[in-house]
Amino acid sequence: MHIPTFRPVDDPGPDFAALLRSQGLIPEAPTSPVSNAGPITHGTTVVAIRHTGGVVMAGDRRATSGHLISHRSIEKVFPADRWSGVAIAGAAGPAMEMVKLFQLQLEHYEKVEGVSLSLEGKANQLSGMVRNHLPAAMQGLAVVPLFAGYDTRRQVGRLFQYDITGGRYEENDYATSGSGGLHAATVIKLGFHDALDRSEALNLALRALITAADEDSATGGPDVRRNIWPVMATIDADGFTRVDDSELADRYQAVLAETPGGAL
Repeated sequence: MHIPTFRPVDDPGPDFAALLRSQGLIPEAPTSPVSNAGPITHGTTVVAIRHTGGVVMAGDRRATSGHLISHRSIEKVFPADRWSGVAIAGAAGPAMEMVKLFQLQLEHYEKVEGVSLSLEGKANQLSGMVRNHLPAAMQGLAVVPLFAGYDTRRQVGRLFQYDITGGRYEENDYATSGSGGLHAATVIKLGFHDALDRSEALNLALRALITAADEDSATGGPDVRRNIWPVMATIDADGFTRVDDSELADRYQAVLAETPGGAL
């Protein structure tokens, strides 16, 4: 593989995506519906909830291709850097590629500039990537992520959602995306309050995903038999931390016990 070199007058700058484009390393957008070439794998429901110490992000593990379950254990929640995370919904392949590029962009910026981007700056960078993906989205490869993190300057958790045009919208309390997002949002809306702590936020996110799975066939709930649990992470003053499956198993039983009839 040839690694490009640059003269001082050709400084590539802190924009890693622009650097890739200048080197012809970003593929052209498709010119016809991609579905004509075969089924497209889609990730489904992801949620983000603000609590008193930061934010919780969570996503189910199911991916679908049309009416088929193509994967039962796909991951949809990733660290963007130490203080932020991104959750994906939409066409799985382009979404994962976008996450990798986003992670590299944040690292590249920090190395070139010597400082990390503000949380809002990171949200704007992801907005630009979603907007640049619009031609592919119009051909059936839409990606609609969530972004959340701990703002070390304000010392609060913040969260952002997007549309396929790159529109970026900061939400005060919670955000959802994906086919089960409407059902998950209803559960969160009913259970949210300003004094929500980490434990309550995790339980609320878990209940939201379980309810979404009960109503939306593309969303997968906890699979006790296969030991498959949602991907859940907290982002607070200690940074991005993934929640262990053993903790989620205990929380699942607690959520069931709190539900009338013992089932959701």
